Amino acid sequence: MAKYVIIIDIVGLEKRHISEALTPNISKISQGSETKNLETVFPAVTCTVQSSLLSGTYPEVHGIISNGLFDKQNYAVSFWEQSSNLVQADRIWDTLKMSGSSYKTAVLFWQNTMYSNADIVLTPRPLHMDDSMIMWCYSKPPGFYEKIAEKIGKFDLTSYWGPFTSRKSSEWIEQATELVLENERPNFLFTYIPHLDYSFQKNGISYNNLKDDLKFVDDLVGRLIKKVSDMGIIEDTQFIIFSEYGFTDVSSDIPLNTILRENDVLSVREIEGLEYLDLEYSKAFAMVDHQVAHIYIKENYRNSVRKILEGIKGVDLILDDELKQRFRINHSRSGDLISVSDKNKWFSYYWWYDPLKAPSFARKVDIHRKPGYDPVELFFDPTTKSIPLNGKLVKGSHGRLPLQDESGPVYVSNMKNIPKTNDAENLSIVTIGKYLKSMV
Repeated sequence: MAKYVIIIDIVGLEKRHISEALTPNISKISQGSETKNLETVFPAVTCTVQSSLLSGTYPEVHGIISNGLFDKQNYAVSFWEQSSNLVQADRIWDTLKMSGSSYKTAVLFWQNTMYSNADIVLTPRPLHMDDSMIMWCYSKPPGFYEKIAEKIGKFDLTSYWGPFTSRKSSEWIEQATELVLENERPNFLFTYIPHLDYSFQKNGISYNNLKDDLKFVDDLVGRLIKKVSDMGIIEDTQFIIFSEYGFTDVSSDIPLNTILRENDVLSVREIEGLEYLDLEYSKAFAMVDHQVAHIYIKENYRNSVRKILEGIKGVDLILDDELKQRFRINHSRSGDLISVSDKNKWFSYYWWYDPLKAPSFARKVDIHRKPGYDPVELFFDPTTKSIPLNGKLVKGSHGRLPLQDESGPVYVSNMKNIPKTNDAENLSIVTIGKYLKSMV
């Protein structure tokens, strides 16, 4: 194997975006090999896909069933928890440690990497104070982020998520990656370029500035290639570029919790004039994540809740126990039922009838307290100076598995061929993960 392997996660990139004219650096990586459509896992969301690639397993094994988790003991939903301990399968750095290998691993801005066995970790971890937020990044070893920040400035979290997202976050991550390469020389390096993800969610799959954004992303890849070349290790380096998922255009949201409330199975509590989910008394509720929703149901209500879901326009598929096994997501953390939307819809977490009764966090960038992923946080209402409550603003989404005639994620590498595994005829996220672990 090569002495160095660099894995670049370019979210939202598809095979149709890649050409020698538009993305020469990405195309250059695949010379002598090939660019392939990539089979992702279900649901096609960030935490799930990344855990599958890093472990070479499906969510039925590693347990990361979405970007969020429902704690049944505490009746609490949490999104974007970053602890490595939530992943219930060995990942590549665990395999390396157990084998006694001296290979060094570095991971930048991937999910569920805090406290992991990777040698170098860098991931956003803002500190929420009583009256402010400190834009900090967790790092391993301690103080590593501060050393990076001395050279390229502090990481601006507002450019990474929220209505003020910009190219700056991807540029900062790329610069940090160069510093890690130069100063640490990890044998396995995992890094992240998120910019396309924001643009597709806000604008749909064929927006006016797409070519400019693709050129920008390609330029970042070009900088990494140049850094590796300048270091004199280009001949000893294998590159893998992949995307977690492809996007579809969407026209509107489906507020599943509002619909469950209308059917008297979801309960709320009014506190000081605002309505909050009451998970204790709800017979069912939906933890939503893009085009997928985990429905958690109290005993004896599964049939009645299923009938409600079957009557909702825009719900394409309902996964029961049999289908959860087929989709490789039959894990104890999964919903009792899982809903999948039509490709032109997505699921919002909303539960209120009157927007004036929405809790205060609904109009803020608050990724942890909402019981669902909220892409409307990418928008800003200048009149109210807050996040709007309008799901129709979102123009692109993902999560469902693409149909045969739909585009999806992509794989680009200068590796000649990744050997197929027994359970995957096509090249899949899991296949890549198994291959990487087999290189140890």
